[in-house]
Amino acid sequence: MNIIFFLLILIAFLTSAYHQFMWVPIDADAVSPMQALTEGIVLSAKGSVELALGLVGVMAFFLGLMKVAEEGGLLRMIARVVRPIMVKLFPDVPAEHPAMGAMIMNISANAMGLGNAATPFGIRAMQELDKLNPRKGTATNAMALFLAINTSSVTLLPTGVIALRAAAGSTNPAGILATTLFATLCSTTVAILAAKTYQRFPPVSDFPESTDPGENSGPDGGSGSEKTAQENAGAYPAWISYLALGGLITLIPLAIIYGKEIGPWIVPGLAVSLLSFGFTRGVNIYEVFVEGAKDGFNVAIKIIPFLVAILVAVGMFRHSGAMDMIIGTIGQFTGMIGLPAEALPMALMRPLSGSGAFGLLAETINNPAIGPDSYIGILVSTLQGSTETTFYVLAVYFGAVQVRRSRHALFAGLTADAAGIIGAVAACSYLYG
Repeated sequence: MNIIFFLLILIAFLTSAYHQFMWVPIDADAVSPMQALTEGIVLSAKGSVELALGLVGVMAFFLGLMKVAEEGGLLRMIARVVRPIMVKLFPDVPAEHPAMGAMIMNISANAMGLGNAATPFGIRAMQELDKLNPRKGTATNAMALFLAINTSSVTLLPTGVIALRAAAGSTNPAGILATTLFATLCSTTVAILAAKTYQRFPPVSDFPESTDPGENSGPDGGSGSEKTAQENAGAYPAWISYLALGGLITLIPLAIIYGKEIGPWIVPGLAVSLLSFGFTRGVNIYEVFVEGAKDGFNVAIKIIPFLVAILVAVGMFRHSGAMDMIIGTIGQFTGMIGLPAEALPMALMRPLSGSGAFGLLAETINNPAIGPDSYIGILVSTLQGSTETTFYVLAVYFGAVQVRRSRHALFAGLTADAAGIIGAVAACSYLYG
């Protein structure tokens, strides 16, 4: 992140400086390139704080629900159901650890297109994973893999994009469900493979053997046999896991067919379900909810410096004109493989800025010359729903646990983003090209 952060700012400054020297004012009210960059810095810094403050209420609410679910034992139950898969993906995390349940809730929320709900669950997962971290401040393999999956989660129901397409007058707002599902399947598969591959080549200084709890031990320093015993303790039979997986698969066609109708029910249904579960399990849901909400408030405030850093760098990159230069250079080549120049800004912006990408999507599909149901309109909609804002996710999640050495997490996330873009182009070209 150090290199990326510095390069974004340096390139933005050099680009603006070049434009400033070549700039010829047309009238007295014209804004110079360097002044535009200055305004971009101020607006991005202000926007990053407003974004963090806007997350306070959402994070407090969902972390309160998360706390109720945890106290009632729901996360442990879910972790037992998916234990065979999660244990294989995250061998360094005990099967019964709260991190397992939090990661599952995060991935489930992302699958339903609930970005606001997924963030608090993801932050809780990172906090629990950090408790297993032998080197505070440095990302573990489990953290890097979780964030790679998070930035590329399989999306069954991109509710926000569907709503925006409906508002833009689309005759088939949910028509992107199939293309989004295919693209995210590609990106998630590649995310797992990339994270597992990149973790084999960590910087030597990240995890020296002298400070590692042991190659043959679990995260708590126990022996390999003790870890296996922990994993097997209280686990549900394998047939339950397979049955649950089969049920999840059957939900995919239902989400595709009835996605628009299901969307408005998800968040209220999630709140009622988790609170009802806690109530029936004898949890003092009000007191526990308030306790979890306090954690959400504290975390939202803690991530402000990290958001300011990354969003200012991205804002400078945009306002300097560097992104426009890149689009103008490579757009003519990407058009030959199904990625027109009109859709290229979305592909480049999505990993950098969620709000910027959403604005580009709205601008593109509301353009009368393009529209929401054209090939370009469907492609940009798919891109919006099939990848996550990688830099934002890393800044927020690592910022919540004060991790500054991200190791291979960024590169795994960007590799997944590239796979998602390729999958989106392939799916849209096949179905709508």
